[in-house]
Amino acid sequence: MSGQISKTPILTELSEILFRTVNEQAQARARLHLLDWVGCAAAGAVEPAGKVLRQQSKASAGSRAFIWGGFGNVLEMDDVDKRALLHPGPSIIPAALAISGETSASMRELLAAIGRGYEATIRLGRAVGPAHYALWHSTGTCGAIGAAASSASLLSLDHDQTVHAMALAISQSAGLWHTRHEPSSMGKQLHTANAARAGIESAKLARDGFLGPVRILEGEQGFFRAMCQDGDPQDVLRDWGADWLIHEVSFKPWPACRHAHAVIDAALALKASGNMPSDALLKVRTYGDALKFCDKPDPKTVIEAKFSLQHCVAICLLRGEPALEDFELPAINDPDAAALRARVQVSIGDEYEARYPARFGAEVSVGDAVIRVEDALGDPENPVTEAQIQQKAEMLMRAGGITPGDRKSLLEGAMLADHMANDLIDKIAEVLS
Repeated sequence: MSGQISKTPILTELSEILFRTVNEQAQARARLHLLDWVGCAAAGAVEPAGKVLRQQSKASAGSRAFIWGGFGNVLEMDDVDKRALLHPGPSIIPAALAISGETSASMRELLAAIGRGYEATIRLGRAVGPAHYALWHSTGTCGAIGAAASSASLLSLDHDQTVHAMALAISQSAGLWHTRHEPSSMGKQLHTANAARAGIESAKLARDGFLGPVRILEGEQGFFRAMCQDGDPQDVLRDWGADWLIHEVSFKPWPACRHAHAVIDAALALKASGNMPSDALLKVRTYGDALKFCDKPDPKTVIEAKFSLQHCVAICLLRGEPALEDFELPAINDPDAAALRARVQVSIGDEYEARYPARFGAEVSVGDAVIRVEDALGDPENPVTEAQIQQKAEMLMRAGGITPGDRKSLLEGAMLADHMANDLIDKIAEVLS
C-alpha cells in the first residue's frame, strides 16, 4: 500500500464528493440501473437461492434489503463496473429502495441516492488493487459503503454522520472468492445481501450518534492494510473525469459471468460469419482473469456453465444469442454442446491482458478466421440501447413469473415516475414477496 496519510480522513473528503448535486443526466442513468436490477431480482427470486431468501423475515428495512440484496446477483446478469471489477446494483439499489419505503422518498431522492451509492462503491472498488480482487469478492467488500452512502442520502444525514455511516459499513466488509470453488455454494448472494443490510444499519446507527472509525480506509490496521496489499486509499479520491461514475457502469446482456461476455460476442460474430468447419479447433484468447474464473471445459451445474468459456462458445455456435435456458442442465448435457466444448482451447492473449480491466476484450478463431472484440457489449465503449435494457428487464420479469400487468407497472414505475417512489416500492415488494 502506497500513499501518505493526510490530516483529513479519506472518508471525510469522499463525503464532500458525495454531497454534490446529482444532476438530471445521472438520475436518468440511475433509472436504467434501477430497471435492470428489477429484472434481475424478479428472475433471481424464483431460483433456489431466491426461494430460500424469500422465507426470511421482512419486518424491517434492513431485512428487506438483505433479501432483495441476494436476489439481484443470482443469475449473473447484474450491472458491473469493469475498472472496479464489481457489481454495484445488487447491494446499493435494494438498500435505497428499502430506506425509501420507510422515508416516503420522492423518485428524485431515490435516484440521487442510487447515484451517490454507486459513486462510493465504484471509487473504493477502483482503488483496492488486483491483489484484493484475487482473493476477495469486491462486490461484497465494497458494496456496503455504497449501500451506506445511499441510505445516508435518503435519511438526510449530514457530512459527519455520512462519514460515520460509511466507516461502520467498511468495518463489516467481507466476501471471499472461495465461494466460486464450490458450485453448490450460494455464498456470493450472501455477500451482496450482507452488504445491503450493513449499509442500512450503519446509516441508521450513525443517524442516532453511533460513531465509526473514520480512518478505516487508510489506518494502520484498516481496510487497505488488511485487504489491499497493492491498493492505494488515496485513489478513492481520484479524478476520473466523469461527473458521476454511474455513467461508466456496464450492463450485462448475457446470463453468464461478465468475464465471458467478450468471448460470447466474438462467438456470435463467428457464427454469423459462416466460418465454422465441422471438426476444427476453436481457439479463444482473452485476459487472465477470464481464464481464472471461467476456464471450465466440462461444466456440470448451472453456475459452472455460466462460468465456462467453453460452454459459452459452444452454445453461441449452436443456438445463437444465449438465453437463460442455455445454461440449464438440458443444454449443459446436450451431446452437441459437449462435443463443441471439447474443441475449445483457451489461452491468455497478451494484448488483451495489457488492456484489462480498462477494456474487456477477447477473440475466437477457427482456421484462418479470427473474430476480435475489443470491448464487451454493454460497456460504455460498446453500449446497449435503452430499448435493449428494457427488453432485458421484460425477459427477466417473464422468467420470474411476473404477470403482464405487473411488468407494465414496474417498467413505468422505474422509467416514468416523477413523484413519490412508494408506488414502485410497494409493487416491487408485492412481486418479490
